Amino acid sequence: MLQPIGRGPRPEGAKGVVPRLLDCHDRIRRFTGHAIRLGSDTPAPPDQVAQAAAQVLSYFDKSLPHHSADEDESVAPRLPEVPEAAHMTAQHIDIHATVDELIPLWRELVADPARRDALRPRLAAGAAELKRLFDRHLDLEESTIFPAIEQLSDAVQEEIVAEMIARRFEP
Repeated sequence: MLQPIGRGPRPEGAKGVVPRLLDCHDRIRRFTGHAIRLGSDTPAPPDQVAQAAAQVLSYFDKSLPHHSADEDESVAPRLPEVPEAAHMTAQHIDIHATVDELIPLWRELVADPARRDALRPRLAAGAAELKRLFDRHLDLEESTIFPAIEQLSDAVQEEIVAEMIARRFEP
């Protein structure tokens, strides 16, 4: 049976740049796990398959682009002396290409969850690739980028947070 996907509580104090990004990383890991389960042979009723696919689709289609923009437009430009920042940004190309391949499959599951068996090989391969890409990407950020962010002044970090918030409330 697939686990229902719900919004977990936001950790207390997730107000700074790094805590906000870590919160996003938790969601990335969680929704990548759900994508993997959609491609598995774990039995699930059609309504659960459709619901899980809808939530995975929503996260990767709507929320992940905000996170990537946070890193590409707000974080990387403020870390010109950190070579890994450019690598972080470059990794988004493969991640988004993989997501773009999975989006039609998730949409198809939302519309017709009975297609899961037929789509399983492509769902499984795509989700495995997404996990592989994210494992490297998130590790790079958490080991190198986040410590560099913490070295930025409070004022610069506050600017980044303001941009992150504004990005989510743009029309």
